[in-house]
Amino acid sequence: MREAELRGLLDRHLSFPSSVLWAQSHVMAGLGQRTVNEALSAGVPCKQVWRSAWAELELPDADL
Repeated sequence: MREAELRGLLDRHLSFPSSVLWAQSHVMAGLGQRTVNEALSAGVPCKQVWRSAWAELELPDADL
Protein backbone atom coordinates (compact mmCIF):
# COMPACT_ATOMS: atom_id res chain seq x y z
CA MET A 1 0.00 0.00 0.00
CA ARG A 2 1.19 3.49 -0.84
CA GLU A 3 0.57 6.61 1.20
CA ALA A 4 -1.81 7.96 -1.45
CA GLU A 5 -3.97 4.84 -1.05
CA LEU A 6 -3.95 5.24 2.73
CA ARG A 7 -4.98 8.89 2.46
CA GLY A 8 -7.71 7.94 -0.02
CA LEU A 9 -9.13 5.36 2.38
CA LEU A 10 -9.13 7.88 5.20
CA ASP A 11 -10.87 10.42 2.94
CA ARG A 12 -13.49 7.83 2.00
CA HIS A 13 -14.33 6.98 5.59
CA LEU A 14 -13.89 10.34 7.30
CA SER A 15 -14.42 12.79 4.43
CA PHE A 16 -11.92 15.43 3.43
CA PRO A 17 -10.88 17.68 5.24
CA SER A 18 -11.89 15.83 8.43
CA SER A 19 -9.55 13.01 7.44
CA VAL A 20 -6.60 15.42 7.34
CA LEU A 21 -7.35 16.73 10.83
CA TRP A 22 -7.85 13.19 12.17
CA ALA A 23 -4.53 12.02 10.67
CA GLN A 24 -2.64 14.84 12.36
CA SER A 25 -4.40 14.84 15.73
CA HIS A 26 -5.76 11.41 16.64
CA VAL A 27 -3.25 9.43 18.72
CA MET A 28 -3.48 5.62 18.46
CA ALA A 29 -2.06 3.06 20.86
CA GLY A 30 -1.60 0.68 17.92
CA LEU A 31 0.90 3.10 16.46
CA GLY A 32 2.92 3.55 19.64
CA GLN A 33 0.93 6.57 20.83
CA ARG A 34 1.46 8.34 17.50
CA THR A 35 -0.83 9.92 14.96
CA VAL A 36 -1.06 8.70 11.37
CA ASN A 37 1.25 11.51 10.27
CA GLU A 38 3.79 10.84 13.01
CA ALA A 39 3.79 7.11 12.29
CA LEU A 40 4.35 7.68 8.58
CA SER A 41 7.17 10.14 9.32
CA ALA A 42 8.75 7.52 11.59
CA GLY A 43 8.73 4.99 8.76
CA VAL A 44 5.84 2.80 9.87
CA PRO A 45 4.55 0.95 6.78
CA CYS A 46 1.33 2.34 5.31
CA LYS A 47 -0.43 -1.02 5.60
CA GLN A 48 0.30 -1.13 9.34
CA VAL A 49 -0.94 2.44 9.73
CA TRP A 50 -4.13 1.58 7.84
CA ARG A 51 -4.76 -1.50 9.98
CA SER A 52 -4.45 0.60 13.13
CA ALA A 53 -6.76 3.27 11.72
CA TRP A 54 -9.22 0.58 10.56
CA ALA A 55 -9.35 -0.90 14.06
CA GLU A 56 -9.60 2.52 15.72
CA LEU A 57 -12.49 3.54 13.46
CA GLU A 58 -14.19 0.14 13.96
CA LEU A 59 -14.69 -0.31 10.23
CA PRO A 60 -16.14 -3.48 8.70
CA ASP A 61 -13.87 -6.36 7.70
CA ALA A 62 -14.54 -5.63 4.03
CA ASP A 63 -12.56 -2.39 4.40
CA LEU A 64 -9.43 -4.05 5.72
